[in-house]
Amino acid sequence: MATSRLVPRPPGTPLGGGDPLVATGAPVRWGVVATGKIAGVVTAQLALLEDARLQAVSSRDPARAAAFASRFGFSNSYGDGPDRTGYEALALDPEVEVVYVATPHGQHHAVARALLQAGKHVLIEKAFTINAREARDLADLADRHGVFLMEAVWTRFLPCYHRVLDVVESGAIGDVVYVQADLGFMAASDPRDRLWDPRDGGGALLDLAVYPLSWVLGLLGDPTAVVASGRLNRDGVDELTTISLTHAGGAYAQVVASFVSQSVNRAAIVGTKGVIVTDSPVSRAQGFTLTIDGESRHEAVPHGTEPYTYQLREVTRCVQRGLRESPTMPVAATIATMELFDEVRRQTGVTYPNDYPEE
Repeated sequence: MATSRLVPRPPGTPLGGGDPLVATGAPVRWGVVATGKIAGVVTAQLALLEDARLQAVSSRDPARAAAFASRFGFSNSYGDGPDRTGYEALALDPEVEVVYVATPHGQHHAVARALLQAGKHVLIEKAFTINAREARDLADLADRHGVFLMEAVWTRFLPCYHRVLDVVESGAIGDVVYVQADLGFMAASDPRDRLWDPRDGGGALLDLAVYPLSWVLGLLGDPTAVVASGRLNRDGVDELTTISLTHAGGAYAQVVASFVSQSVNRAAIVGTKGVIVTDSPVSRAQGFTLTIDGESRHEAVPHGTEPYTYQLREVTRCVQRGLRESPTMPVAATIATMELFDEVRRQTGVTYPNDYPEE
């Protein structure tokens, strides 16, 4: 008989029960590296926090940095200059306490390294790094400098995610036998776009898989065996990746990430007594359907506010309390995910320039 391997959650760590906009301590001064689409979305939501202060932003282009700063009300902006990059200049700003890194994946390691060495707390957009070697290096640096470090996987902080885990933990669907989760959309095939560029860590695995995988790992823990397959384009970037996982106790999971199909975009958690199916999209579900003995009921679990604010509140709260990592999204969990991705890429044949650092 399969048994549920629900991951223990420390007391008080789902933050979905509170208002993430309300201050939890003294104001925290934020920096942002990059000025692209995701940086703009997250910054707009960061500005909603009562105790967040927008201190500095950096970009390779000084004009873009200045325009971004003006748009959102940052005190300072930095761009690349003859002596240092924009993010290196931001790292030297003594007023910046914590930095959100929103560059393409391939730049995360270098950018975060400079920030950690400067003693900044760091939140890195997923995927955390290109590979586990880079992830372990950043973890070591954060530990050495005594600063906070976290991967920005917003799904793990949302109310619906924690409500589903609570329902499963209650035994309502019995032991979890298997979990299926997928995320996909039709991405325009532009080799210049970061989604497809190997130098940026392009591909469905690194860009999408962390979201459906969050449901699997939150319920079943790390896998004991992995079988992966993928469809690669002519540049060796994965267009579609499937991952089959075996977990302790005999539970199974399947995750699909795709840039070449419009997926169901849900998670299905199947137990010995019932089934839970999340609403779409799986990355930020706001409800789920519970089916037991053929009878179904839907439960709405809305965010209550903008969805990125939950993880931003977690970072702010942790920094205010002097924590070096989030108990909800610990660095060890991120490293384990990167190790899993390394194995998936080994099986599917996806490699990146970051995998072969210069000596």
